[in-house]
Amino acid sequence: MDVTKKSVAIIGAGPSGLTACKHALAKGFRPVIFEAADAVGGVWTRTLASTRLQTPAAAFRFSDFPWPAGVEDDEFPRHDQVAAYMAAYVRRFGVLDCVRFGSRVLAAEFAGASEQEVAAWDRWSGNGEAFGDGTGEWHLTVKHGESEETQKYKFDFLILCVGRYGVAKHPKFPDEAGPEVFRGQMLHSMDYSRMPHADADELIRGKRVVVVGSGKSALDIVAQCAEANGSEYPCTMVYRNPNWAVDPNLTWGAFFEKLMTSRLAELMVHKPGEVLALSLLAKILSPIRLLIAKATETYYKTLMPMRKHGMVPGHGFSAAMLGWRISVLPDKFYDMVVDGGIVLKRCDSFGFCADGVVMDGTGERVDADVVILATGFDADQHLSRVFVSPWFRDIIVAGPSDTMLPLYRHCVHPRIPQMAVVGYAESAASIYPYEMMAKWVAHLLDGAVRLPSVAAMEKSVAEWERWGKWAKRRSGAFFLKSCIASVTTWYHDQLCRDMGYNPRRKEGEGLLADWLQPYGSTDYAGI
Repeated sequence: MDVTKKSVAIIGAGPSGLTACKHALAKGFRPVIFEAADAVGGVWTRTLASTRLQTPAAAFRFSDFPWPAGVEDDEFPRHDQVAAYMAAYVRRFGVLDCVRFGSRVLAAEFAGASEQEVAAWDRWSGNGEAFGDGTGEWHLTVKHGESEETQKYKFDFLILCVGRYGVAKHPKFPDEAGPEVFRGQMLHSMDYSRMPHADADELIRGKRVVVVGSGKSALDIVAQCAEANGSEYPCTMVYRNPNWAVDPNLTWGAFFEKLMTSRLAELMVHKPGEVLALSLLAKILSPIRLLIAKATETYYKTLMPMRKHGMVPGHGFSAAMLGWRISVLPDKFYDMVVDGGIVLKRCDSFGFCADGVVMDGTGERVDADVVILATGFDADQHLSRVFVSPWFRDIIVAGPSDTMLPLYRHCVHPRIPQMAVVGYAESAASIYPYEMMAKWVAHLLDGAVRLPSVAAMEKSVAEWERWGKWAKRRSGAFFLKSCIASVTTWYHDQLCRDMGYNPRRKEGEGLLADWLQPYGSTDYAGI
């Protein structure tokens, strides 16, 4: 069977969808990307005007496509530079011709075998191959543009590249304290970020704005409001527990990132499915990791006015490292706090009143014209809601689990045939893990990756789940689901072995280089 004649659909033209398409093209396939927006790049095409990368350019790049001249390795590129980089990538590798813009996939349904038959298979897709026996297919219902009409398409393989940021998460409020009593305007940070920049500026200019949350989106929105209005209309940030937000201009940050993305650093942390010797070694070396984290924590507390302004997190830096709850502080953030453009209010919970919000516990009121909820996203719902099958919807997110998505190699569900997910797992710089996933899936499509039995795949999924539970306990529950930041190289080693490549990507540079130098996307070029 000539597998390259099989049809492949990709949902989403963000970074993960683009690299999934590029590597499928390299294997001889001709994928179709369905993208609801009118441009490639995902969230980078619809974000705040002030948004920058959380990591330096050198850590956020595709393995075979460098940043253009003028973008330095240690620079944190702006959102428009990231979007331009993505657009250049699709032009360079012929991906643009595969994208169907303005195409929203409303439903995906597997046909060819019943759920009972699929559940009884002891090999993924029936025979362990990407396209099964050739009789199964995915039926997609797609809405194009503004038309209410839909079209049906059939594909032999489906790749979901929908990301984690498409469904807003809203807090729950008691009766008579919810947004319905508020006379101003309330919206989620997702909706605010997607507004045209001129409209977003108009919404906040000359307004009393309250931003709820302490993550990266909250910090960026607060800083943008303060820059627009200054102390005349200060922006109030309401938060329960601040996350670790660090100043990128402090020199230790770059050194710390390089130190903690080496193989040596991963010896200091437990890993999924590790042998007893590695487990013992991680236990012996973990105090060194904790010491490094404590030194980093002390460094930031000393050089940043976190204590003065009540922005010291309730969890340590070591916990933040495991769950990668670390963000980059907007430029001159604390200067704007001192100047009165930003007001910080810490409380356990809040409710709405007619003229603003009320801090629970103290009863303090904060007047507001606009309230922006930077309260996160429901990544599981965003992923699962595309399935017609209730069973598929349930098992893809594994019910109540909040540590790991039940995907073998973070790409394939053992019980959902002829489908892969690229781009759900999180890391410090997610773009090159996404690319590694895309390479692995492309090798799966052309038969170079051979999957084990369903039972063996589920055993591997369970190992990652146990590790996720351990990481969540150690991170004080500040663990981002399916976060692989502290074991990224370990994970990539697994993918390399599956694809038939040597996981030791720096051997030509010497043993010390392989252990001490940080791993990044360019180490995996050529796969």
